[in-house]
Amino acid sequence: MQERTESQLSAVLEKEPIKKLKFGKNSGFQTELRRRVDELFQNTDLKERDCPQMYVKTAILLLSLFGLYYGLVFLAQTWWQVVPLCIALGVVTAGIGFSIQHDGAHHAYSNFAWVNKLMSMSLDLIGGSSYIWHWKHDVLHHTYVNIAGYDMDLEVGIFGRLSPSHPRLPFHRWQHYYLWFLYGFLAIKWHFYDDFYCLITGKIGDRTYPRPKKSNLVIFFAGKLIFFTFAFAIPLLFHSIWLVLASYALVAVTLGIVLSVVFQLAHVVEEADFPIPVEEVSSIENDWAIHQIETTVNFSRNNPFVTWLLGGLNYQVEHHLFPNICHVNYPELSKVVEQTCQDYGVRYNHHGSFWAGFLSHFRWLRRMGASA
Repeated sequence: MQERTESQLSAVLEKEPIKKLKFGKNSGFQTELRRRVDELFQNTDLKERDCPQMYVKTAILLLSLFGLYYGLVFLAQTWWQVVPLCIALGVVTAGIGFSIQHDGAHHAYSNFAWVNKLMSMSLDLIGGSSYIWHWKHDVLHHTYVNIAGYDMDLEVGIFGRLSPSHPRLPFHRWQHYYLWFLYGFLAIKWHFYDDFYCLITGKIGDRTYPRPKKSNLVIFFAGKLIFFTFAFAIPLLFHSIWLVLASYALVAVTLGIVLSVVFQLAHVVEEADFPIPVEEVSSIENDWAIHQIETTVNFSRNNPFVTWLLGGLNYQVEHHLFPNICHVNYPELSKVVEQTCQDYGVRYNHHGSFWAGFLSHFRWLRRMGASA
């Protein structure tokens, strides 16, 4: 459950040892949870990876992506055709990131490394960098979730205060209103700025990381070329520049909002912990597994459509504990995890619906903006 995370982390810490944090000693809870999950797969027909339903889902999402793109570029003639196609394309693009890319990047898609690599590269197809995302998300976020200054997914600069450890600025008192608007710019910033900035500076936030070399560098630039060709060059052969830019903006804003909100509902809510390291010994009190659980919140666990569309990321607790297991198994995993938490007195966080998580995030933003 933790081996791969620690091996990845060691490579990062060689670059920036000042940021090293230790977690509490492995408790009996973590060992027992691992045993029960192993038992689940041994006693059922479930497969940790190479799940047939995942391959079917991949085909559906990719065919939907290209079908919507074809309809938008070659068939749509009026605004009332363009707008829903753009929104649908943004949602499907997010679905590819949540499902195909996410499982591939976490080595949860297949038992074959080349298959995982190929699936993770679907992020390059939709405008990101699978290499940089690996270091930002797989390593930094998954190891240091909800620890300000360590989890780069928490850092939004001066624009928002997401953690009690962040400084408060006067205009943060309105962040529970204006941040929803800024969420829409996530994908645009990602496409045109973030990856290039990280490549040039060799940093993700204030953390250094190994810059891409050889094949990874080729994939980086090839991915950007393919994305910009499909997003702009091909559409400009058939449509005006203003229509192309407007359509791109609507797709990207839809994508940005969906990506941002799903992350925020899992971590930036009232029920999630935001641990502060003990500076003298650079450590976190809880062991790694309990830290993952108490900083993460599930939502809409009984909604199969949400689970399918979000790649199981409404089961973020299970994802953080077992990122190397395909997300199609999360509903069954959650039963084991929740029961083990009850047996060991560990708080298992979940919201019954998307709306409940949405409101919790809104209240948390308001609280962080109102207090120092």
